[in-house]
Amino acid sequence: MHRPRDLHLDDHVAVMAIINRTPDSFYDGGRTFALDAAVAAALRAVADGADWVDVGGVPFSPDTPPVPLAEELDRVLPVVAAVRAVSDVVVSVDTARPEVAAACVAAGADVVNDTSGLRDAAMVEVVAATGANVVVAHSLAAPHTPHPRPVYGDVVTEVADFLRGRVERALAAGVAGDRIVVDPGHDLNKNTDHSLELTRRLREIAALGWPTLVALSRKDFVGEALGRPKEDRLAGSLAAAALCVAAGARVVRTHDVAATVDAVRLTEAVLGRRAPVEHRHNR
Repeated sequence: MHRPRDLHLDDHVAVMAIINRTPDSFYDGGRTFALDAAVAAALRAVADGADWVDVGGVPFSPDTPPVPLAEELDRVLPVVAAVRAVSDVVVSVDTARPEVAAACVAAGADVVNDTSGLRDAAMVEVVAATGANVVVAHSLAAPHTPHPRPVYGDVVTEVADFLRGRVERALAAGVAGDRIVVDPGHDLNKNTDHSLELTRRLREIAALGWPTLVALSRKDFVGEALGRPKEDRLAGSLAAAALCVAAGARVVRTHDVAATVDAVRLTEAVLGRRAPVEHRHNR
């Protein structure tokens, strides 16, 4: 088992690759559902520059059928184990189930990416007991639960308050503060105006003090802002990612690793956080 790399999120923006082992995922439509395809996609993402791979077996959307616990484990656990056996890339498991989180951490996962925002007290216990890192995401409803026409007074303030409260709960349960990442949850029980507002005011989320992850890749707010279908949202996703990095995001979750790595690294260079790879022009 390889020892995972240290991300150093204080001075580096991590690019997180999405590995969906589902037949009905939002974007890839099951292309990485087979075990060998999922593992190959994870290792290809590493070769393309990903710092982190995020393995999920159940979509967030309420439009997908329920997945039994045993089936979710069968989907994600072999991918986590296979990647950890050959790579030092950071590995997370995208799950709201504490049983899945515990099994995957035991198999080598470094991070629990909980899109339920630590709703389940047992998940907090798993994270605290295992010493895993955790991503705490905002949503109004649990994954796979319909929540039509979400309403906010001030979406950024309410998301920030939610994240602050969930982090405080984790800290009180013994989760180390330096193992926590927060995610404002673009499009999770939010309409396009809400997600655009979160992007515009992301500095307020970053100001909470924990590294901020943004999951923007090919999402509906990008498509609706531009009038583009999923397959034509890469440029918009990269623009949103660059804006978020400039506003303080430290992790960018993506379907398109190579393009996102270039966009993130150039943004870091413009901000003076990263030296150019070469110095030849007009020298």
